[in-house]
Order: sequence, then structure tokens, then C-alpha cells
Amino acid sequence: MITIEKLGIILSPTEKEFENTGVLNPGIYQEGNTVHILYRAVQKGNYSTIGYARTEGPTKIVERMEKPIITQEFDYEKQGVEDARIVKIEDTYYITYTAYDGINAMGALATSKDLIHFEKHGIITPQVSYKQYESHVNFCNAKKLNPKYHEYYNLFTQIGLESDEMRLLRDKDVVLFPRKINGQFVFLHRIWPGIQIVKFDDWKDLTPSFWENYLRNLTDHIILDPKDAYEMSYIGAGVPPIETADGWLLIYHGVHETTTGRVYDAKAALLHLEKPEIEISRLPYPLFSPTKQWEIEGEVSDIVFPTGYSLFAEDLYIYYGAADKHIAVAKMNINELLLELRKQP
Repeated sequence: MITIEKLGIILSPTEKEFENTGVLNPGIYQEGNTVHILYRAVQKGNYSTIGYARTEGPTKIVERMEKPIITQEFDYEKQGVEDARIVKIEDTYYITYTAYDGINAMGALATSKDLIHFEKHGIITPQVSYKQYESHVNFCNAKKLNPKYHEYYNLFTQIGLESDEMRLLRDKDVVLFPRKINGQFVFLHRIWPGIQIVKFDDWKDLTPSFWENYLRNLTDHIILDPKDAYEMSYIGAGVPPIETADGWLLIYHGVHETTTGRVYDAKAALLHLEKPEIEISRLPYPLFSPTKQWEIEGEVSDIVFPTGYSLFAEDLYIYYGAADKHIAVAKMNINELLLELRKQP
């Protein structure tokens, strides 16, 4: 088994207007002993921006900015810039985030050279209605496609929203691999209920026709679907994949229903280094679960939502949103985790 040490909360809401309700789901980038934290800051009314803090070592906060560093600028994100993830490829930081306009939640991209100035590039996931989505995925091999991909549509049918052309396919948890693979950009994303992979040469390739073809062949792009009891509702990519000799280590979240509501657990899987669409193994149990008061009680109960990591020697630190209110850290030995993953069939 893997020894997990929960180190507790490192960031919480303050009285500042932009972060007076929640501080959660941080994007993390490590440079030596410095850890940059781009966190989701929520103000009353569920309006989100991205705040900034910096540590020395894994958890010691030495700087926290008074104002957000990424704010809502465009209609597609007018209610929220949410849940950033960060990687650096060559000399550019890539920040993927969920853009929320009050109705739709889709993956968006910003880039930076210095984590001070940011250039936004708009929505990068498919912009299709649920009717269009259903039409496209009907081309997929029904035997290969988890029926829940159709239930996604039915969930909105039940509340009368499928005919609303303003409501577009929800596509969240966009997480880039930290380097190109075989010369291509690669990212993970979540069309409910699984995790899919996208490969492309240039960001300009992500056109409506690209996504139409992608959705018509969705079964070819699904890398992880819900499997065990801890992820039977749905799963989503969390931490940017960590390159190891054994493969890409993916820390993600799994969701299951209980008599008291949904529970979000941290999960772990291993993907093939050069063909990350191939799953090598995954843990059949949670890496860690909501057990502490700050994980069980908050804006939304029973959530651990991993979104970033740092690595100090063999110590792997996972940064996560706790109950949609705080940012906390869990520590484990990365080699112990990899050994446990190698044991799985």
C-alpha cells in the first residue's frame, strides 16, 4: 500500500472580494525550490478568477498577490476563469482552464512567457450543441461506446435543455502533457463520463471539422472510462501527466454516488510513454479520499480534486481543492506509488 501524508490546508479564502468564497483547484508549476500556484479564486455569486501565490519548498507560502492575475475578459468566460492547469513546453507556459459563461463550461487556453503577462486564445474544445454531439457520436461503434456517453445528452433532455442552442457540450478538465510526443501537442479532456486524448500539430488545427471528425470517432480517443466502484459516476483528468521511466503517471479524480451525495476521490493510473492512449494500469482503489473535516465540509461536501504537483527528491506533493473551499497538499513517495501501479494487472 501507499503511505499518504495529508499536510493540511495551505491557502484559504480571505476577506478580499475576489476570493471571499473559495480558493481551490490550483494550477502548479515548479521551478527548482519555487512552486508557482495559480489558483481558482471564487467571489460571492460564483464568479471565478485566477489568483497567484508562490512557495519556497513544497508548502511554505512566501508571496500571495492582492489581485487576480487572470480575469474574465470575454463573453465565453464572463462568469468564470476556472481550474487552471499549467505546463511549460519549450519557452512557453500553457495554461488550460475552464471558461464558464453562466451556461456553458468549456476548455480554453492562455499562454505566457513569464507568468505575469497572459495571452488568451479562446475556446479549444468542441463548440457543438447537445443535438449535434448526439448526432456525431451516433456514428461511433455502439458496442465500444459506454452507454453513459448517450446518458450525458439524456441528463439535459430530462430538464428540457437539449433544445437550447445556447447550451453547448460541456468539456472540462483540459490537461496538457508537459512535452510534445512524436512532434505533436497532446492533451487530455473530459467529455462525460470518461477521459479522452487529443493529438495535433498546431493549435490552429482544432477547427470545427477537426472536432466533428473527432466526435464521430470518439471511441478511438477514449483512454480511461469509469471502471471501479470509486469512479462509477464519472472521472476527469487532474494533474498534468508526470513523466517517469515506467510511463506517464496520471493523478485524476473519480466520482461515485453515495446515499449522502457525490464523493470525489483522487485516483492514479499509468499511461504508455510514447503512446499515452494506452493504459498500462490503474489503482483499483483511491489514492486518497475525503476524510478530513476540511475535505468533508465546505462549499461542496466530500471533495478532493487534484490539479497540480511538485516533486522534491522522491517526495511527490499533490495539490488539490478541498470541498471547493481550500487548497490542501498530500505527500507520498513517488517510487512507492509507481511500484503499486506496476503490480496492477
